[in-house]
Parts: sequence; C-alpha cells; structure tokens
Amino acid sequence: MTLTRRGLIGASLAIPLAQEAAAQAGARPLLRVAVPELPPTLEPAKELSNVGTRTTYSMFDTLIRRDFLGAPNGGGSELKPHLAEAWERAGPRELVVRLRDGVRFHNGDLLTAEDVVYTFTSSRMAGERPLMPEARSYFATLASVEALDARTVRFRTRVPDVLLEQRLASWASWIVNKRAYEERGFEGFALDPVGTGPYKLKRLQRDQLIALEAHDDYFMGRPTARGVEFRQVPELAARVAALQSGDVDLITNVTPDQAVTLRGAAGIDVRNVVLANVHVLTFDERGPQMGDKRIRQALGLAIDRQLLVDTLWDGKAVVPPGHNYPELGQMFLQGRSLRYDPAAARRLLREAGYAGQEIAYRTMPNYYTNALRAAQVIVEMWKAVGINARLQVVENFNQMRAEGQQVGNNSNSTRLPDPLGALWISWGQASWFQKSGAFATTVIALGAIMARG
Repeated sequence: MTLTRRGLIGASLAIPLAQEAAAQAGARPLLRVAVPELPPTLEPAKELSNVGTRTTYSMFDTLIRRDFLGAPNGGGSELKPHLAEAWERAGPRELVVRLRDGVRFHNGDLLTAEDVVYTFTSSRMAGERPLMPEARSYFATLASVEALDARTVRFRTRVPDVLLEQRLASWASWIVNKRAYEERGFEGFALDPVGTGPYKLKRLQRDQLIALEAHDDYFMGRPTARGVEFRQVPELAARVAALQSGDVDLITNVTPDQAVTLRGAAGIDVRNVVLANVHVLTFDERGPQMGDKRIRQALGLAIDRQLLVDTLWDGKAVVPPGHNYPELGQMFLQGRSLRYDPAAARRLLREAGYAGQEIAYRTMPNYYTNALRAAQVIVEMWKAVGINARLQVVENFNQMRAEGQQVGNNSNSTRLPDPLGALWISWGQASWFQKSGAFATTVIALGAIMARG
C-alpha cells in the first residue's frame, strides 16, 4: 500500500517504525491515521481539497495515474496506465481509452465503459446545472464521452486539448459505479460510495471517523493493511500524544517544532516534502478597503514571507513564485518572486487615503498547518506599516465565507502539471471565488480565452 499525502507545503507525516516492520513481516495491520479534519462526504468529485483527497486515493481510481513516486521532485507529470490499460490519440480532439479486463468495484460489479461514461456525462459533472460545477471546470473542453464497446471509451473535445490525458489523471476523474449511484442518488452515494480502490467504506461517522476495510479483489493486488481508519483529531498536541501512546499509527499536519521533538522519539519516523500547494490570502473586493487595489497591494508587500518560512516552517518550506510551480516543467517561470517592501506598502496606503479603518483577517486554526501562528505574525506585520488589522478566528469554511469577510486564508494546489491546473481550476468561472462575487473578473476572462484555445 502506498500512502500519498496531500497537504500544505512543508507539512510533515509521523509514522511509527513498528507498523512498517509488521507490514514487512507479512502481517496485515490496521492503519490508524489521525488528521485535523475529515471531509463531510465521500463523493470524490465534490471533496476536491487536501482534506478530501486524503481519503479519496484509498477508495477510488482514475483511468490514468500520475507517477508521483517516479517523477523528479515528486512532480508527477509522467502518466501511467491504471484503470485504463492503454490509450491512444485518434486525432487532436479525440482520445480512445481501453479499460483493463476484470476490474471489480467494491459491490462486486465489473468495471465497464458505461461506468466511465456515467462518471463524466451524468448530472454529477454535465448538463446546465451540474451537481459539482468545480469538478466540471476540469473538463471545460469536453464535448462527449461514449462507449464503443464494453471496454472501450472515446473522449472527444470541442477544441484540441493536449491536457486531456492529464485531466483524466486528475482529482475530478475518480471513476464511480453507475448502478450504485443511480440506486442511491447523490446524497446516498456521497455517504456510502462505491469505487474500485484498494479500500472500501466500512463506517462513516461525520466529524469523527472514516473506517475503511481492504478490497481484497483489488486489481493491483490484495492491500497490505486489512483496514484504514481516518480519525479526526483537530488539535496537533492531541495527535502527537496519540502517536506517542500508540493509539494511532500515523499523524498528519505536523509543525516543524513538533517534528523536531518526534524525530528524537524511539520508533517514530518523520517525513516531509515540499508540495505544489501554496497558502494564499483572499481579499474580498466588495468592502470599502479591499475595493482599492493599492490597499490590497500594501497588504501583500507588508508580508515578510521568507521570515515566516524560516521561523514557522524551520526553513523547510519555500516562498512560492505565485501560481507557478516547478511541476510545470518548461512552463515554469524561473526567477519570479513575491516582493517584500514595507516602505512601498506605507506609500500605497498614503496614496489610497487609508485612514486607519479596521481590516479583519479571518482564519481557521486547525485546517492548515501553522495557519493560526502565521496569521498572528502577519497581523503584526500589517500593524507595523500602519494597518489597523484584527485577527478573527472561525471554526469552519461556512463561517470563513460568511458575509463580512475582508481577508481570508486558503490554499491552492496545482491540480494538473500545467498553468491551467492551478490558476484556472482554482479561480475560474466554476470556482466559489468567482461565483461569490467577492473577487475580480480578470481570471474569468483569462481562463475563458485559454479554455477556447
């Protein structure tokens, strides 16, 4: 069993060595994972977040998979067969996919082309009012999906799309069971899903536990663990204590200061990696302060990001050059950086006529690693240039997005190893950011042009 971590830059995992030894000895352990938050549902194309995909990888498969382990720097741009044993281009707008024979869903059904067609063309992601518009944004170019026979599927796009194979390996492309979805409906399937992945749902207790059991008919072989439990433990100190006492076998979102302590503990292995995921601040432009571009610019210029990296992340994270990642390969723009210039921030505030109106920074304390600490430091940096900043701590995304938000925190991943996979999917027409009316339309126009080719 391969554990794939989807979290924030520099976030760490702590793993007991005894669990690895048991797996190597041939035993089938129960893997208990403590995480700060669980997704509210298990509909894979709805929970497109670092919290959601943490469980999705265990339950669902895509037609094509990104090779994260074999790629340089973990970029994952190389593609490999998965549910599809092969695929070929039949033209610049057409891709024909051949499914593996004998793949079974958790309910015993054999995977067929009809399941693939249903995944991409049912009301989940298609039609005038798709149930999951964000997932639909991954396939803005898709024209049709049809079954040529029981194991062959043809994808057609409206324009030539060189990224179609990458889209089919993306977060929105987990294949669902048509029969189970039609029987249970959207709400029922979201709470009791059926995929082809190495583990199937055993029990779901919202905000507490997601218990999975091995899918022994998995096409890649019997899973190493007999089951996986994802337990919601919001407080980092409680996760660390649970690991040290043996109540859990793995914890996520470990801050560097705690990682140093755990590295010295017997039988615990701490691992961290820099991911193509960035902390971002969101500015609601509808307010009197955030509506002035100069004030937004001043807020950005007043943040010493390198100081945050060096102190809160122990130098193991990096200051990102915008929505621009090494995983983009030849399209990665070298030499770009986010500027720290408090003098320029003060000048822009004067030019904007800023008169000390309060600006609130709204954050959740446990969702992102070090989010609260970073927010506390950033508020002080803003105060240092003359901004009347206040920290507002909330518990969930509903509160985060409630009326009155001025500045909030979020994170953006590159969902595909391409500029479209970061900026357009996160900020395009189907995203909450644009639908809320709180943000500028520049990204909409740019994304529409790129989607049309």
